[in-house]
Amino acid sequence: MTINIKAEKRDKFGKLKNLRKEEFLPAVYYGHKNKSTSIQIKKSDFLKAWKNAGESTVINLVTPEGELGALIHDIDLDPLTNEPRHADFYIFEKGHKIEIEIPIEFVGISPAIKDLGGSLIKILRTLKIESEPSNLPHQIEVDISSITELEGQILAKDIILPKGVELVENPDEVVVTVATAKEEEIEEAPVADLSQIEVEKKGKKEADSTESSVEPKEGDSKE
Repeated sequence: MTINIKAEKRDKFGKLKNLRKEEFLPAVYYGHKNKSTSIQIKKSDFLKAWKNAGESTVINLVTPEGELGALIHDIDLDPLTNEPRHADFYIFEKGHKIEIEIPIEFVGISPAIKDLGGSLIKILRTLKIESEPSNLPHQIEVDISSITELEGQILAKDIILPKGVELVENPDEVVVTVATAKEEEIEEAPVADLSQIEVEKKGKKEADSTESSVEPKEGDSKE
């Protein structure tokens, strides 16, 4: 699937506020043999490409100078609306491999969770790989059904990668594990010793009675 985005040259000193009002997204592209170039693209085109491609699928930037194969390298999001307000595209060299982190998608049902009541602990969310851009997968699937025992785990080297994709991540890195579920300990409230309370009350009453029965000595009375 080829995803095209039409890009127009942009004056980097122009007002971005006006640009965004016209539903354009300010962006920039750069690469090993490409100098940093300011562009503008339709925001709707970018949102569609971002949704379908993510940051690991090749996007075809259609520029006045020609078509450029690119990856979404960075996105600046508005902290209030979470909408993109700027994007960076990395232009890669055709025929050269690139190193990138691909999202991990966990699939399947682990018997250690279903039958033994374990808890799934996801250690990694992305996997570092190397590949030619044309072979880049949108995501890496990790089947957790192979974890059949508590404390079982899947290492990076256990993942079957698509053809043309090489592992860059540490092979012995734990990707996911199933831990023993911990039971919550219920603390019992201490039982009050009612007999002790009664004795203390009784002792207090006797003391109060004794104090009230003592007659004041001469000189103690105040005129």
